[in-house]
Amino acid sequence: MLTCNKAGIRMVVDAPNSNGPFQPVALMHFRDCAPAEQEKLFVQKLRQCCVLFDFLSDPLSDLKWKEVKRAALSEMVEYITHNRNVITEPIYPEVVHMLVYEFFLRFLESPDFQPNIAKKYIDQKFVMQLLDLFDSEDPRERDFLKTTLHRIYGKFLGLRAYIRKHINNIFYRFIYETEHHNGIAELLEILGSIINGFALPLKEEHKIFLLKVLLPLHKLAYCVVQFLEKDSTLTEPVVMALLKYWPKTHSPKEVMFLNELEEILDVIEPSEFVKVMEPLFRQLAKCVSSPHFQVAERALYYWNNEYIMSLISDNAAKILPIMTIHGLIYNALKLFMEMNQKLFDDCTQQFRAEKNKEKAKSKEREEAWIKIENLAKSNPQLQQRDQRKDRPLVRRKSDLPQDIYTANALETHCRADDMIATHDGL
Repeated sequence: MLTCNKAGIRMVVDAPNSNGPFQPVALMHFRDCAPAEQEKLFVQKLRQCCVLFDFLSDPLSDLKWKEVKRAALSEMVEYITHNRNVITEPIYPEVVHMLVYEFFLRFLESPDFQPNIAKKYIDQKFVMQLLDLFDSEDPRERDFLKTTLHRIYGKFLGLRAYIRKHINNIFYRFIYETEHHNGIAELLEILGSIINGFALPLKEEHKIFLLKVLLPLHKLAYCVVQFLEKDSTLTEPVVMALLKYWPKTHSPKEVMFLNELEEILDVIEPSEFVKVMEPLFRQLAKCVSSPHFQVAERALYYWNNEYIMSLISDNAAKILPIMTIHGLIYNALKLFMEMNQKLFDDCTQQFRAEKNKEKAKSKEREEAWIKIENLAKSNPQLQQRDQRKDRPLVRRKSDLPQDIYTANALETHCRADDMIATHDGL
């Protein structure tokens, strides 16, 4: 195999035919060639572009032949773009062998392209090798690969299931094993357009992909929203999964979750909203009262969404009691008040009554502890314990009765050295 990987171009080709390595030569232009000879010239140019040059260790080497190859590639792109009936059957294997992204894309998009002929050469092995290239560190290469794979998916119906399966395998390895892949974003973009074309009802494999891949990846809300537009019954597992993965300590990520949740609520069916509204608004209540101002502010923006407000209005009796009364949600509570003044007043009175009950319980608890403390103070055992505490730290080792005579003798005892007179000079 001959390989080349440089900026924007990667070639993976078989060695040229048995005539030996093809040497770069300046071939004539298509416009100077007779129509009957153009196919032969086309094949020669394709093989000419299979010759590899060194662009890394010695970029100044073979400058003349590098220019010949560049000119040949440019001329072939123009040739298949502006001419018809030029992609004949002998051209297909040569194009697949000489894989240069820009030319290959023009080849796939040409009106002359025939998938029935190309499927002999663009098969599962080819697709697998193409998908492996998505791990490239060059974003330009990944962008070309994204467009190329999307064209192949559109033209080769027999490869669609295989492409989806292999993409899923890449995601599974990324999520559960390696946690590193450079092409995840590009593959998700491809899936965004693929999901848009899913037929209804959705297959079980597509639902599994949503729950096992898209939600754990949490990369592209667009894909998730498209699934919900296709099948509204997926709303409950999707919302519950978001709440399950909700970040606890990372505020910027929490803002991202709020953004994605609003996109989901924009397409949610009222019947599905009823199933998730209670856990959903419990989480929103926490966000509204968050100490991080961006989280609280983003949660309050939900009340500027007309569709979400219509859903809240229809279910205010359930949602309003969940939302804790804070100064931060004054505007939201004002909207609730305008929707149903009587219900708002009832909830406010209920809230105040619950707070008063809590205060009364707290007061009763304090009074009970005071009674317990007073009873403890009147306990004789407590008094004895206090007396023992008042005794000096150094005490006699025995509590036997003291001998009065011995005690007096000790008090009147004089040391022997007090009776000895001191003499100067001794």
